[in-house]
Amino acid sequence: MYRLLYPLRTYLIVSGIGDEVNIMAADWVTVLSFRPEIVGVAISPRRYTHKLITKYGEFVIGVPSVNMLKDVWIAGTESGPQKLGKMNITLTPSKTVRVPSIKEALANIECKVVDARDYGDHTFFVGKITGYTYDLQVFKNNEPVPGAGFLAHIARNKFITFKDEIISV
Repeated sequence: MYRLLYPLRTYLIVSGIGDEVNIMAADWVTVLSFRPEIVGVAISPRRYTHKLITKYGEFVIGVPSVNMLKDVWIAGTESGPQKLGKMNITLTPSKTVRVPSIKEALANIECKVVDARDYGDHTFFVGKITGYTYDLQVFKNNEPVPGAGFLAHIARNKFITFKDEIISV
């Protein structure tokens, strides 16, 4: 039962260019390699985002904050680019890909697809990180600030944030 892995961090996957730009909420995002920097995201072929990543070979992983919760909910429950009109976000040019980034996100990770494989009912898109932007107040000394409002998904419409408490071993 995959739900035993929750809570999982929630991300916003930006895909497409121009009038085709779309944003989808996704929990199934992971780091695959440190050198080279490679990440992966699992997306159902039924999703519009799947079509756009396949078409353009690029995507951006936006790291939302708790302040973006309504946008995350819209991105995760509605389909197609028309939902962008309901969201309170600003798209901004990315540094290394044609897909835009999200200005309000805590960070944006720009990726070019280097592999895509089907596993069950999802495609796992593997992206090489080609660029990134981040809020300097949220990531200090190469570490996230726990109380910055990072968002994790529990189930359906339930989310949590992280306390401003660091536990060291």
